[in-house]
Amino acid sequence: VQLQACGGGLVQAGGSLRLSCVASRSGFRIDATGWHRQAPGEDRKLVARITSGGSTDYADSVKGRFTISRDNGKDTVYLQMNNLKPEDTGVYYCDADASHRDDNDVLTLLHSWGQGTLVTVSS
Repeated sequence: VQLQACGGGLVQAGGSLRLSCVASRSGFRIDATGWHRQAPGEDRKLVARITSGGSTDYADSVKGRFTISRDNGKDTVYLQMNNLKPEDTGVYYCDADASHRDDNDVLTLLHSWGQGTLVTVSS
C-alpha cells in the first residue's frame, strides 16, 4: 500500500487547511488511517484516526477543530483543520493499517506511511 499526502501550506492563525491522503491499495483493504504531526525537535504524535467502519479518534489538542473523514470511492482520507494555531505547525504524515486475505485464507497485514506534508501556522 502506497500513501500520498498533500495539502499542507502556510496559513495564519485562525485559518483552515485540508490535508488529503490517497491510498494505492493494490488489493489490500484499508482497516484504519491516521494523521500524525511531527513538530520540530519532537516525536511524531497521533492527531486523528479513522477506521474502516467510520469510528474516529482525536488528540485532545485538536478536538472540536479538526475533522477526519474518508471517501472510500476515492481511497482518500481527509483531515479538515480549522481554527489553526501556531502549535499545530509541523510535518503531517498519514499512515494506514491494511490487510489482505488470499484464496488460501492466508492473512497478510501491512502498515504503511506516506511522505509528510508541511503545515506552518503563523501567529
